Amino acid sequence: MGVVAGATIRSNANVMFRCAYHVVRCPKYLRKVLVGKVEERLKEVIAEVVAEKQGWLIEVETMPDHVHLLVEVDPQFGIHRLVKAIKGRSSRLVREEFPTLRSRLPTLWTNGHFVATVGGAPLSVVKAYVESQKGA
Repeated sequence: MGVVAGATIRSNANVMFRCAYHVVRCPKYLRKVLVGKVEERLKEVIAEVVAEKQGWLIEVETMPDHVHLLVEVDPQFGIHRLVKAIKGRSSRLVREEFPTLRSRLPTLWTNGHFVATVGGAPLSVVKAYVESQKGA
């Protein structure tokens, strides 16, 4: 996925900000379904939603049973709204496009997720961590 410079200060009409988040989502029942074409399509949908919601996708990496995102989002929009939009669209589209998932999962995602601010850690360090998850 595209890389955004880690030290970028962004702004909207009212606020200057640097709000980066590490998000982890798991499929329902921790099923190992995020592989192959499903993985590819999921990454496309995530990128589309983040761009549409005027966020910045720094890195995305999937494991068979979870996905790591490193995203930046306008604080006035909020990370919770971005995560909700990603969850809704990706569940609907991926399950429509891959019918075998519909028989295995009532919905693609669990109700909960993990989100942490990147805080003072350089984005390059967090990005390297997310990238390394595939080989872990």
